[in-house]
Amino acid sequence: MKSADIAKSFRIDNPEKFKLKDFDPADTGGLAKDKDSFKDIVAADAKRLGDLQGRMHAEGRWSVLIILQGMDASGKDGVVEHVLAGVNPLGVDVHSFKQPSSEELAHDFLWRTTLRLPERGRIGLFNRSYYEEVIVVRVHPEYLGGQKLPAAVNTDAIWKERFEDIVAFEKHLVRSGTIVLKFFLNISKEQQSKELLQRLDDPEKHWKFNAGDLKERALWDKYMGAYEDMIRSTSTKDAPWYVVPSNSRWFSRLVVAGAVADAVEKLNPQFPPLDPKDKAALEEMKKALKASPL
Repeated sequence: MKSADIAKSFRIDNPEKFKLKDFDPADTGGLAKDKDSFKDIVAADAKRLGDLQGRMHAEGRWSVLIILQGMDASGKDGVVEHVLAGVNPLGVDVHSFKQPSSEELAHDFLWRTTLRLPERGRIGLFNRSYYEEVIVVRVHPEYLGGQKLPAAVNTDAIWKERFEDIVAFEKHLVRSGTIVLKFFLNISKEQQSKELLQRLDDPEKHWKFNAGDLKERALWDKYMGAYEDMIRSTSTKDAPWYVVPSNSRWFSRLVVAGAVADAVEKLNPQFPPLDPKDKAALEEMKKALKASPL
């Protein structure tokens, strides 16, 4: 089975029926839990994506936006590293969105990410995104106070309204030539505990550990409820969510790599053909260089 076919099984095509409990974070799509076999598939898809991205960049018509969301230690950084391993760095932009600045808080919640959208011909990856505004801010509604929203719009309907804004925004992106691919890295609470302990045990990973991770972990059920509602409300035909099993790091990378490479391949990007006049000019330049190689 191809990685793209495996990825499709985790795409949310019927969001109204979506329940997070129906998706096992330890699932490996029927494949043996063999890290080496996963690595080979991910590497092949990374190379395929690199070749496709070169043509997409030359064509300059489409752009791709990859969104990664997930709890701490769900493997977002590893996905970035391995899925984009074969892509020319000149054709990709990776942005991580952390606590918003005072300038960002003075604008609407989509402003700061809109500034970082990929240009035509490029792949953009958001490690966390505007979806934090319906996840973290929903779990911590006190954060809304820092956004200085007028009382008339800061109502109980704000989450539903933000979902509507996001769906409309993503439809606009798709209509403008941006392919939107969204991945929720679905890790279990037990596996997250193992990953956090590894950070504490490995001196080279101490820098990744944040005491705040434990405070957020205590709110696990609230986060899962927020993620479920988010996916149910914003997975659309234009921009579907993939709920990616992430207890196995390599399997999550396989799913994302397969979905992204397949989406770009369907664009069928081509190198622009040369104008006959330009082709004739190239032949003249070749003759000139051969005549005076030094």
